[in-house]
Amino acid sequence: MARAAGLRVWDKPASACLSSRIEYGRPVTLESLSTVEQGEDALRMLGFRQFRVRHHGEIVRIEIAAEEMAAALTAEMAAQFTKIFKGLGFKFVTLDMEGFRSGSMNRLLSAAQLMQDK
Repeated sequence: MARAAGLRVWDKPASACLSSRIEYGRPVTLESLSTVEQGEDALRMLGFRQFRVRHHGEIVRIEIAAEEMAAALTAEMAAQFTKIFKGLGFKFVTLDMEGFRSGSMNRLLSAAQLMQDK
């Protein structure tokens, strides 16, 4: 529908709410949301299309789609990631070797916690 409507973002991958990038138990603040948004904007500017920036306090966990992982696994890109994310206030910058997975933060929850909302 977006393509038919002539929208320039017709092929942009779906993206969940930024608050889903913040680890469970950590308060969702304007600052943390802004940090995630800036990080994701930076990854987009580097040419990545499907990814997530996961905020774990002092640690950022970057998830990149499998088909884009080769571009992320270079010394040059590691230096870029480090510069960007330390500049955003993270002390540790990590690249998740399992790649992009929608809902990966839910893996930290027990079955009982997952069923609470049902």
